[in-house]
This record gives sequence, C-alpha cells and structure tokens, in this order.
Amino acid sequence: MTSNELHVVIGASGGTGSAIVRELVARGKQVRGVNRSGHANFPFDIEILKADATDPTHIREVCQGATVVYNCVNPPFTQWTELFPAVMEATIAGAAAANAKYVFADDTWMYGKVNGPMTEDLPCRPVSNKGVLRAWLAEMLLAAHSKGQVQAVIGRGGELYGPLVESVLGQNLFGAALSSKRATWFGNLDLPLTPLFIDDFARGLITLAEQDEAIGKVWHIPTPEPITGREFVRLIFEEVGRVPRVIAYGSRVVKALGLFWSLAREGAEMIYQFEQPFVIDSSKYQSAFGKATVTSYQEGIRQTLDWYRTQTQSRSNEPRQSHPNKTNWVNTATLKP
Repeated sequence: MTSNELHVVIGASGGTGSAIVRELVARGKQVRGVNRSGHANFPFDIEILKADATDPTHIREVCQGATVVYNCVNPPFTQWTELFPAVMEATIAGAAAANAKYVFADDTWMYGKVNGPMTEDLPCRPVSNKGVLRAWLAEMLLAAHSKGQVQAVIGRGGELYGPLVESVLGQNLFGAALSSKRATWFGNLDLPLTPLFIDDFARGLITLAEQDEAIGKVWHIPTPEPITGREFVRLIFEEVGRVPRVIAYGSRVVKALGLFWSLAREGAEMIYQFEQPFVIDSSKYQSAFGKATVTSYQEGIRQTLDWYRTQTQSRSNEPRQSHPNKTNWVNTATLKP
C-alpha cells in the first residue's frame, strides 16, 4: 500500500481504533477517523468526521475514497443486540460503495468453551448471548464477501489491554496498582492466558489489510507466550514497586452482583473464559506472514501504566469533569463509535 491510499477507521476514539490510527500515521498513511462526536484527542492532525455507525447513508459518505475500512465499533454491552447488526450492515455498505477492503476487529467469544488453544478452524459453539451475536456478525460479513459485495477479512484477538482499552485487564488491575489498592481478578488466577497489547492488535489488523492472501479469511493476531493471571498481576505491581495484592471472583459472585448492577449482569456470562485456559494460537498467521514481533508483557504493562498515570493527572487537573476514557471491567469492548 502507498501513502496516497486512504484508510478509514470507524470507531477511531476507542482502544483499537485509536491504536490503528496511531500506527497508520506513524507509517505515513492518509487516515480518516470516524466517531460519534467528530472530535478526537490525537497528538497529530488527521481528518475526523462525525457519523452514526448504524446509518448506511452516513457511513457511505465517510467511506468515500477509502482504500481500507476498519470496523472497530463496539457498542456498550447493554446495546449490543440493538446496535451491532445495524453497525455491521452499515459498514459493509460503506466499504462496498467505496470498493474498499473491509477489516473487522473481532474477539474469540464465538468459540465458547474449549479444551485447548483456540485456532481459526474451531467450530463456533458459543455459550453466551454475546458469543452467539459475534458468531452471527462474522457469518454475515463472510457471507457478504462470498457474494462479492465486499472484500473482507477478520482479525481476532483475545483479551486486550493497553491505553484506552476497556477490559477485564484494565482499571481493576492497573488503576489498583497505581492507587495502592487490591487488584480484582475475575476467574481463576492460575490458568494460562494470552493477553494482547492493543498496539500489537492494531499492527496485526493493518497487516491483514496489506496482504491479499488474508482476504476472505479469519486470522488470530499473534501474542507473546501464555502467562497466568497471577503472573500478569505480579508484573503490574512489580513495575510500580509494590507487593501484589489481588482478590479473585468467580462467575457466581459476578452473577450475584448482577442483581443490582446491570453491567455485571451483562458481563457475567463471559467469565467462563477465565475459568478455563484462554490461549490463542496464531500459528496460521505467522506461517502466512512471517514471525510477528510482539510487545513483551513487561513493556506492554509499562506503557499501559504510563497511560493510566496520564489519565490520573488529567482528572486531577479537571476535577469537575468526567473523563471520556474512563474504563470499566465488564466492558471488554475495544472501541466505541
């Protein structure tokens, strides 16, 4: 791809979308960010347009001239069923009208409970409503590709962490470490998992856009070797010079919280991922595109802590304002439009 090609990032203000924007700008690409407000807080000048991601007319307009369209939209948990299908339909229409490649930032919830590392050829056997929806969205996109409506590719990541990411690996770990509080973990601390740093997810998705071989397929974005939750927490606290303090809650406790907390009620069905090994196999990706350079857990944790420190300072300077990047453990969404 050349610097003259236009990359349109829909959901540009969230974790994955903003990481894709940063990486594309660093590579000298022409970027158009799309979000709900038409404003974004980037340390560089790019075109930012306001659009309703569920409106095909709006999305066709903002996708005009695009070479690649990245769908990084992720509505609030409580609105997934209502909004996600409309977002998929609108973004497919936008990319198709522009004759652009379509890159979908996806997760692994459609696989359900598994007995080993997750590979792309696993059958979709979701055990949650959100997993069912994710499976259906991927099927919708690949069907549009098969019909010749759009050139689509899906990149899947496991549990994300990093700047702007709302995740189980977010405020309840990094914020806790910085404020000398006890970290909160959901699930089993001693099972292996493969956390994915948000910048690595972004780079992997951009690679999929660059490779014609990737089109029409599902790919798992590479991660470092598996780590346990306990070790991940230890590395966070070690980076801030503190002794780890952590409490783990299982699905029963989270379901109980859901009796009076709607977000916990929505998130409880996903805790199963952390009550089994949560390991992503990316060998297909690396066989096709070469061994990926991924961010070590230590470096990813350092960068994430730096970002949380920045947010803490921003809030202290503006005590009466609610910061737009506030995170919440139950929203494993990477982006909001």
